[in-house]
Amino acid sequence: MSYDSDQDRFPAYETFARQLQGTSILSDAWVDGQPRFRLQGVVLSLAQARALTRAAERVGAIYQELVDVLWAHPEWLDTFFCLTPYQKLMWHSAQGRWHGIARADLFLCRDGRVQCCEVNSDTPSGEAEAVLLNQLLHPYHRAVLDPNRRLAPAFWRMLVTSHRGREPRTVGVVYPTELPEDLSMIALYRKWLEAHGCQVVLGSPYNLHGCETGVAMFGEPLDLVIRHYKTDWWGEREVVWTDAVPYRDSEPLDGPLRTLLQAEYDEHVTVVNPFGAVATQNKLSLALMWEAMETFSPLARRWIRRYIPATYRLTQMAMDDVLNHRQRWVLKSAYGCEGEETVCGPYVSDEAWRDILAHVIPEFWICQRFFSVAPEPNGGNPNYGVYLVGGRSAGFYTRLSVAATDEQAVTAPTFIARRGI
Repeated sequence: MSYDSDQDRFPAYETFARQLQGTSILSDAWVDGQPRFRLQGVVLSLAQARALTRAAERVGAIYQELVDVLWAHPEWLDTFFCLTPYQKLMWHSAQGRWHGIARADLFLCRDGRVQCCEVNSDTPSGEAEAVLLNQLLHPYHRAVLDPNRRLAPAFWRMLVTSHRGREPRTVGVVYPTELPEDLSMIALYRKWLEAHGCQVVLGSPYNLHGCETGVAMFGEPLDLVIRHYKTDWWGEREVVWTDAVPYRDSEPLDGPLRTLLQAEYDEHVTVVNPFGAVATQNKLSLALMWEAMETFSPLARRWIRRYIPATYRLTQMAMDDVLNHRQRWVLKSAYGCEGEETVCGPYVSDEAWRDILAHVIPEFWICQRFFSVAPEPNGGNPNYGVYLVGGRSAGFYTRLSVAATDEQAVTAPTFIARRGI
């Protein structure tokens, strides 16, 4: 992995920001007054790119086995995952369907291993940044391939396949309209869909309602719904800290959820991603891979040991071990995402670590073995988000951070070298 060091060929950041605004999709090139993006691309060797995409696809296969295992052990919904009634309703309604598009967050380690810290199989984001940065900055890099050019056609093929081989006509994109973070991704999806002749309707779950043909949004009957509203927000919302104030909107979205599930059951609408992601998105699934490894196939066991850091439910850990060996562990809540409710032991003080452990609700947390990341030439820790679409890799979303990946991480375009580097 390298980067192009000839900075004279790159545009000034202000020029790039204007180019970005000109896409009418991504408009904000800064966060807290600092650049959100790096113009110098991360350039993977062909061998590195293959290792990452192979790892992502194998991890996706592990998750498919996990779904099969969990379907064969329904009691684990209660005893292992502690799912709420509405979360179990989503799981059972999906009938084992969980995947359309996902993002596996991978790291190249100092010892040469590829490690997957988690997979966002529920509402993966970053597509707009990944695609547009590569498009705008590809001309400034020498002898590289743009792997993200495959994402749009792969996404469309996945939608058609999910829709039983038929091209959707009217697509509803359901997302949290009160939050601005993923508006660029929604705009990109709309552009892709309209390029295929789809009518696109945007709204929140509260805008869904029943109709003669199944489900509609703002009076428009839908035949496919892209769900970018997290499964844990559709169901009962539970706090994960002993001292947290309960959510003001903790009740499940009973009406919209039942309307959508009934329409899907009657085959009037297709939902992507399917609601089975309520289990695969739950990070306790990573603990299940390690704690119930004997229920997986021999090949899956080998891949779990190779790609998934050792992960256990916090309830199964000796608290003294976790307290006294902060450097070994990362704490994650079941449904936290994008760095939220993730605590890397090596990056906090002993006092902060003790305080965090004193206030977590253990049933909703996992402990994952910390691993050391190989930094890229500028010193950042690269998180290689590999998009899986229908189980196959289809692009990269790379974020660079000083410590754990969070909202302060800088996004860089990701390319593959045409020749060895």
